[in-house]
Amino acid sequence: MTTPTASDFGRACAADAELRLAARHWTGGLRFEIGDEIIGFTVDAGQVSAAVPAEGRGVLTVSGPAELWAPLTLPTPPPFATLAVMVQTGLTPNRTDELWWQYLPAVERAAELLRAPGGERAAVVERGATPRQDSPVGRYVHLELVGRDHRIYYEEAGQGIPLLLQHTAGCHAVQWRHLFEVPEITDHFRLIAYDLPFHGKSIPPVDSRWWEDEYRLEGGFLRQVPTALAAALELDNPAFMGCSVGGLLALDLALHHPDEFRAVISLEGSQHIGGDLETLLGFWHPQVSNMTKARMMEGLCAPTSPESYVKEVSHTYSSGWPPAFLGDLYYYAVDFDITERAGEIDTSQVAVHILNGEYDYTGHVAGGLAAHHAIAGSTHTEMKNVGHFPMQENPVAFTEYLLPVLDQIRRDHPEHNNPQDNNQEQ
Repeated sequence: MTTPTASDFGRACAADAELRLAARHWTGGLRFEIGDEIIGFTVDAGQVSAAVPAEGRGVLTVSGPAELWAPLTLPTPPPFATLAVMVQTGLTPNRTDELWWQYLPAVERAAELLRAPGGERAAVVERGATPRQDSPVGRYVHLELVGRDHRIYYEEAGQGIPLLLQHTAGCHAVQWRHLFEVPEITDHFRLIAYDLPFHGKSIPPVDSRWWEDEYRLEGGFLRQVPTALAAALELDNPAFMGCSVGGLLALDLALHHPDEFRAVISLEGSQHIGGDLETLLGFWHPQVSNMTKARMMEGLCAPTSPESYVKEVSHTYSSGWPPAFLGDLYYYAVDFDITERAGEIDTSQVAVHILNGEYDYTGHVAGGLAAHHAIAGSTHTEMKNVGHFPMQENPVAFTEYLLPVLDQIRRDHPEHNNPQDNNQEQ
């Protein structure tokens, strides 16, 4: 393990533009106590300097044995070697109140600056020349959900088998933008990515005083959205793919609506996630910026994913309605649990494909494998070098894992292939 000296680390933090932005308005500082070594930086009204601060008001400290810090210092940290995981499995912050949450983006950036040089990220790949028009076309459709009219935004591109795309918690359909530009997909699948109610461009219903109620996403409501959308668009036996909340929803649909979908693809799926929402102080505290929870999502991405796309993940999250993320996590962590019923899913009715990212510490590989073993006839794939947001953080790597699954769905339903496909297969 090679830890930067206190002076080198302090200077690196003071020179880092991202950290300085995250530390604005802060007076105090940060101490990393790495075994017997102490490194950090001081902040005075948002101005970062290289000096290690003394313990006191406004100073955040994270401490632990050197061996626990060691994975964070590698050029490419292994799975689950992030500050968010480490403070749950051994490293100790001196406080977890609103100050911790307010400046967690700065603390997380400082932890990234511990890494030794030499780590490599995948290249950014944008398909086609720019400037240009991208492929998807957006529209709105009105759906009746729980007796109310909801104006739902969706965008689509491609032809062939309809494939509904469900975004992650607190987010919206822009996460799927890369797939719309992959002809190997859109030549055979009609991609339809939608924003959940209260997300993205799907504004809340106008016939209720929704702002007086706590937003909380429950499975009974969530399952209505793709089924109602499929009916409204008159889709013929569509497939469904979702990630995170959407990945759990994929398995939920396979259990409750097997006759309405030919196949489901569960990204970061599991039988049950679990968790205590009461510990997520910064997800609802009025004195904590929306950027905190957005920045935390970067820790769920692989360190090898293109940095621009990782930052796109947090940008997408920070632009969401603040209560939506925590409300969606009710379904993700509390409401969804098919542990006792996963074995009831009949893959002769609806094909089930589960894919988990190597670096995802919530919808992790072990949870996906457990679901796969419980669902006879399902498939499972571990996606190397991606985390919780494969379609957004590393679309090139994700597409390589996705195409074999889509090919399998096409083989299962050759009647929906394009004529030239059938000629090629003969």
